Amino acid sequence: MNSLDETVSLVSELGVKKVNKSLKAQIVLGFIAGAMISLGYMAYIKCVATIDGGLGNVLGASIFPIGLLVILLAGGELITGNMTVIGTAYWNKKVTLSQLAKNWLVITLANIAGALFVALIVGTYLGTLSSYQDVINNLAQSKAHYDPLRTFVSGIICNWFVGLGVWLNIVMKDGAGKIMGIWFPVMVFVLLGFQHSVANVFLMGISMSYGGVTISQFLSNFVFSYLGNIVGGAVFVGLFYVMANTHKK
Repeated sequence: MNSLDETVSLVSELGVKKVNKSLKAQIVLGFIAGAMISLGYMAYIKCVATIDGGLGNVLGASIFPIGLLVILLAGGELITGNMTVIGTAYWNKKVTLSQLAKNWLVITLANIAGALFVALIVGTYLGTLSSYQDVINNLAQSKAHYDPLRTFVSGIICNWFVGLGVWLNIVMKDGAGKIMGIWFPVMVFVLLGFQHSVANVFLMGISMSYGGVTISQFLSNFVFSYLGNIVGGAVFVGLFYVMANTHKK
């Protein structure tokens, strides 16, 4: 395992690499990440819809992390992860606010495109989830019915967990350790139903196609969960660990 000081340095270096990637690479990897998170969510929905009781939720939450595993181990740019990584690099004075903002904008848009592609093409057009419309609409409505402040706070807690999964991927040196470090924090946020802005784009997108939520509910949920995700990843993980870094007096 890397120490806290080593991890802060490694995460900051990764943040520098992320902002220096070409625009094409950011768009492609962002699209992949949005799609992978959404495909993981599709698996979660199928578990919840086909397995009775709480067991379906537990098994679905256990399967969902495959999306982040693919992103972190095979390659992908997920905005919630970048909030943590580039946020850490910014607090550690390795990237500028302009570099951070440009990366977050590009990756956010690419993630949205990937999530909507899976929702509308894989989910709706192919009919992969057509048998589970009621489950999808119930899940979407349960998230849409949060008021803005609760959505924001839920977004904070969500990306605290996701950010920790990203962080533990750097902390751990061996493959098995990385997988375990990514898996369990993500599983917990899904099990507890916290608000992940990109995953919600997929859920709300497919629910809108089934008449479950409105565009205004979609937009409100995205904005406030996204803002909460920023605080959870960039502050509760990135800033806090930079502040705790023993090399920073």
